[in-house]
Amino acid sequence: MSIQPKLKQFDLTMIVVSLVIGVGIFRTPAVVAEKAGSEWIFYAAWIFGGLVSICGALTFAEIGSRLPAAGGYYKIFSYAYHPAYAFMLNWSQVIINAGSSAGVAIIGAEYITPVLFSNSAQTDIIEKIIAISIILFLFAINFAGIKMGARTQNFLSILKIVMITAFCFAIFGKHAPESSSITNNHNDINFISAFGVALISIFFTYGGYQQTVNFGADVENAKTNIPKAIFSGMGIVICLYLLLNFTYVQVIGFETMKTSPLIASTLAEIIFGPIGATIISIVLFTSVLGFLNTSVMSNPRVYYAMAEDKILPPVFLSVNPKTQVQQFGLTFFIGVMLLSVFLLGDFENIVNYVLFIDSISLASAAAAIFILRKKSNANYDGFKMKGYPIIPFVFMATLLFVTYNTIVADPKSSLYGFIIFLGGLPLYFLMHRMFNKSKTH
Repeated sequence: MSIQPKLKQFDLTMIVVSLVIGVGIFRTPAVVAEKAGSEWIFYAAWIFGGLVSICGALTFAEIGSRLPAAGGYYKIFSYAYHPAYAFMLNWSQVIINAGSSAGVAIIGAEYITPVLFSNSAQTDIIEKIIAISIILFLFAINFAGIKMGARTQNFLSILKIVMITAFCFAIFGKHAPESSSITNNHNDINFISAFGVALISIFFTYGGYQQTVNFGADVENAKTNIPKAIFSGMGIVICLYLLLNFTYVQVIGFETMKTSPLIASTLAEIIFGPIGATIISIVLFTSVLGFLNTSVMSNPRVYYAMAEDKILPPVFLSVNPKTQVQQFGLTFFIGVMLLSVFLLGDFENIVNYVLFIDSISLASAAAAIFILRKKSNANYDGFKMKGYPIIPFVFMATLLFVTYNTIVADPKSSLYGFIIFLGGLPLYFLMHRMFNKSKTH
């Protein structure tokens, strides 16, 4: 049974919003401020990151329109390059994504536990129970059907947008003291170095919209609705990010931001006083739920695409004809998430390992637009970006710049990521031989 389209443009727009807005914007601005060193570099990096993300959105909008398929992010590489390269870039992510999603569930549990169990001494056990409960709750919702998952996503995304917008209204109330907004002398800062390192965290915070192409087979009128959803979703994200960062600087003060790792909590306490910690915990928990729901919806689609290329067992192709749920693929992803709750190491390390591959993966996916334009037939009537080939080139060049800075900033984690990438090559040939053996007899 093949996947049938069930999602509308609004559904996909809300998916884009939650694919991008996870926990990053509530943490990374402090890191960016510390790395940038200067308020003007801080703003320049966020604005530049937004502009480049628009270039990425345009690129992936056309890719999604030209290749509307289930697990489209895998299909990009399989169609434009070689299935082996596609597998090398995706195999680690389909497992690591489950691990990192479990890590996000744990972060959500860490924030909500003090609200629900303020006097408990067994916080570690309670946090794991809550994390497991979150995962099982989302499993039940998505197992009920793709439309149920989409409705849940719409509610969580709208709630997230409203909460972040409410935070931004703080700028009309409280302002940081003048002394806390003093920035470093421009001459003391190496602009290229500061700008490049700041972009690492910014691109991590802006990332995720490319996964929208995984829903190509789920979207009604995909050639039109995928581009529209990516544009509108990223437009909402960029506006919210710039507004929230401006609020951070104006209310907290740039120098204070550098030493405030839990920057959203600091902002909430300034605005709301003692109950601020509770309010931000609820906001972050809602954001976590939205992000995790999109992860649970998206990642099984990649398994489906890999099974179509016969490098995963055929059972991953199984789709419930009534609910349009990949029951085995969804259960497998949830199982890895639950296992990761108990085995997960440091979440930040997992992020660093995958950042190196993410940058290469995104640059390779963007480069596929040149191949897709050559392969597509002349009567293609879907979305075509203006500014080609400059727009995808700017996006790719920036990603390679970020990759370089990732290697310089954390060579050890980059090496681990490269080893994981190379390990996919022998695994691909092993899997391909296993699941094509019956076809050769």
